[in-house]
Amino acid sequence: MALLASGYAAYEVFMLRQAMTTLQLERNAAPTSSNPTPTTTTTAIATNSPTETAATPTPDASPTTNTGIQPGEFVQPAFGGKAQVELLSVKRIKDPKTGNRDVVNVQMRIRRVAKDDVETGGIYTYDTKARNPDTSETYERVDTSRATGQVDVSNLRPQASADGYVWLRIPEEVKTIDIFVPQTAAFKNVSISS
Repeated sequence: MALLASGYAAYEVFMLRQAMTTLQLERNAAPTSSNPTPTTTTTAIATNSPTETAATPTPDASPTTNTGIQPGEFVQPAFGGKAQVELLSVKRIKDPKTGNRDVVNVQMRIRRVAKDDVETGGIYTYDTKARNPDTSETYERVDTSRATGQVDVSNLRPQASADGYVWLRIPEEVKTIDIFVPQTAAFKNVSISS
């Protein structure tokens, strides 16, 4: 029951964070004066307690053509088996600088599974890459300000997790990608939601 409550709380936190990111992107994409909009970045947030709760997010009013990733659908071992990475969302968004929809926001959760000591180090989410499974064309991040830095697995308690993200520049016509997170087994044939 505690695991179910923990999973639900984590889902609620994710949905709230997703709604806030969407709102921020819409604000950044809106026409403004000649003053540039400051860039905001998200840092990894550790979720250490199953009793943590979050406010219920407002439902997203915008329709989507792809329902996206289901919880537990894309989970791979990472960091030599000491951790696992779960894809939370792989969603196409509008680039706030150009207005083009050639950016994909990859959101992930990194969970420490090892109970024993873990050597210092972690997963550099900003080095995540993608590949077109049909053409083998590769895609990289937009820039380092549009990604979380390192998630240090040794700083997480066993079964605790931290969320990260990276924006990848991927042409609009590409609908499915393979995703390569550093020190993590590859995620194959991941559909991009819109």
